[in-house]
Parts: sequence; structure tokens; C-alpha cells
Amino acid sequence: MNDRITQALYKTFVRRGFATLRFNFRGVGRSQGTFDNGIGELSDAAAALDWVQSFHPEAQTTWVAGFSFGALISMQLLMRRPEIRGFISVAPPANMYDFSFLAPCPASGIIVQGAADTVVTPGAVQKLVDKLRTQKHITIHHDEIGRANHFFEHELDDLMHSVDNYLDMRLAPDSPIR
Repeated sequence: MNDRITQALYKTFVRRGFATLRFNFRGVGRSQGTFDNGIGELSDAAAALDWVQSFHPEAQTTWVAGFSFGALISMQLLMRRPEIRGFISVAPPANMYDFSFLAPCPASGIIVQGAADTVVTPGAVQKLVDKLRTQKHITIHHDEIGRANHFFEHELDDLMHSVDNYLDMRLAPDSPIR
């Protein structure tokens, strides 16, 4: 939750007036538990969403965002929670995990990838994007940030520019994607 990409995503949603939560999965930082290969982490994400929604039952829309392993978990949560209307997925580990659970993907979103990422290969992410784009009733945006490695070390501004442009488009009152 203290990763600079996670913090930047958090701050952009806060600036836009969203009730926003960032949290550590089990076993990360000072959280309890141990890594559970995604099973327990998905439960963590669902519990976190339930907690936020208990304070904001009036919320009209719900979004999820995640970076790397967090992107995988947020996409799994998207499949289980119909109230989620959009997603931001940064460097989803498509070369490490099977994303076939996204059939059909219930919401539109953006996937942002670093062109110089050696952890999550751009080719694997492009295959995921191509597969998602064959589905009807959703729109998948894909931005590849040149020179960006997995951690967007010198490209965080470009990453957030891409995310903010996407949110500007999606949240506009006349947006064709709702």
C-alpha cells in the first residue's frame, strides 16, 4: 500500500471525490497472515470493498485499481462484484497468471504497461488486451509507456497522465462508456 504507484492511484481517485481505500494484502507490511497465492488476497480485497461500502451505501459507482499482483486481484474482484463499473490495471502479470477468468469481462477499463518491463512482458499484456477487446459491451483501453520498466521508475508522471486522461474521459457526463 506504500508503493509509489499504489499511492499515486489512490491520490488520483481521492482528488476526484471517490471514497478511496488502499490496503496491504495479508502478510505484507504489518498486516497479519501469510501470502495465499491469490485466494486469501481476493478475500482481503472483497472484505476491504465491503468495509468501504458500509460507510458509503449511497455510492453510485465503484471502481477498482491495482498494480502488478494487485491488478490481478482487482480483476478477479471485478468478476465477483457486479457493482464495479470500471478498472485501472497497471502491469497486470499476464505472463505469470491465467487471466482466462475474464470471460466475459463485465466492465470497461484501461490497462497500462511499460514498454521496457522485464517482469511483466509487454507481449503477454498485449495478448490479454487483444483477447478482452474481442468481447462485446466493453471497451478496453491500452496504453504502453515507452521506456517504462515494471516500476515506472522514471515514468510515473507519464503513467498517471495516462490514468488521468482515461478517468477524464470515462467520468465525463457525455462519455459513451458508462
